[in-house]
Amino acid sequence: MSVTAVEGGHVVDINEANAIIRKIVESRTQSTDTPSVDVDVEEIKADLEEAADMGAATPMPGVFDFSAENPKDVIGTDKLPMHLWPTTATAMGCIALLNGALKYGRSNWRAVGVRSSVYVDACQRHLAAWFEGEEADEEGVPHLAAALACLAILVDCQAAGKLKDDRQFPGGHRALIDSLTPHVKRLRELHSGRSPKHYARA
Repeated sequence: MSVTAVEGGHVVDINEANAIIRKIVESRTQSTDTPSVDVDVEEIKADLEEAADMGAATPMPGVFDFSAENPKDVIGTDKLPMHLWPTTATAMGCIALLNGALKYGRSNWRAVGVRSSVYVDACQRHLAAWFEGEEADEEGVPHLAAALACLAILVDCQAAGKLKDDRQFPGGHRALIDSLTPHVKRLRELHSGRSPKHYARA
């Protein structure tokens, strides 16, 4: 059984982090006659620094602000963490959406709807072209920008109830993926003694 951070171990996930912060806030707002929560803040900070030094992923910035006294700050961590979406992706995607707006009109998909297969195909074409070393399409729009725009339109259309859902008839996709996955580890172990040369653009 793993030891939680409250018990002196490492922070397991963001839910545990939020629970720890709530206990800290509660302990500070209780009267002095109430026993405080036994939380070693310095040890938790040390755990996070150690994880960062080892290259491990650390919880979202701002969550471990132990000086915060306002419970609203703690409650806010349960909201959508919008800051985690890279602004670079937003900047890239808006170029493709600008190109589309100038050709077809802003947010046209919300009015007319789109077929899911059309935008999945387009997204895959842009990703394939980019992965093969091509940076932009014939209009000079970056392939990654176009791929992001395709996904954004699919998400937005589905949220608006305007997506024409022509996805594949259900088949054995997940079962096949699950059955093939163990082969990856098996083949890696089978050829672990080899050192082939791998080729890439770099």
